[in-house]
Amino acid sequence: MDSPVPPNSSHPSTEPPAEPRVRRRDRHGRGMRGPVAPPQVPLSSSRADTFRDLVLDSVERLERHWPQLADIEFLVMEVPPSVSEETVPLGGSAPAEKGEPARVVVYRRPVEIRSKSRDERALLVHEVVVEQVAELLGLSPESVDPRYGQD
Repeated sequence: MDSPVPPNSSHPSTEPPAEPRVRRRDRHGRGMRGPVAPPQVPLSSSRADTFRDLVLDSVERLERHWPQLADIEFLVMEVPPSVSEETVPLGGSAPAEKGEPARVVVYRRPVEIRSKSRDERALLVHEVVVEQVAELLGLSPESVDPRYGQD
């Protein structure tokens, strides 16, 4: 029967086993890869970043006419918490409570699923933001943004 033989058993060595080397280059010696696209190109921003920018653009558009929106916190969440309703909400709002600011939440994935293009997504995001702000302020969406529903 064969017994396992430790490596280099014929030449005893006083050196400890070498630790793995840190790789400084890829295996072909060309160096580390750079970014796929430079930062100024739209390809470099993620879908979540692009969506967040759409929400911020919508809020900035509304803040010109409604300065009290500066006190509202606008959030983007991936999906709504599980609900037992038949329809999935596109957004939600919560009034201010005990030191917490009022909040408006836009749910990214349901909005993306319901829109086909970037322009359509921008319109839908703005409608969701207008509806939630109107709910918080106790107004109709048309009074918050006169162009609501016309686009």
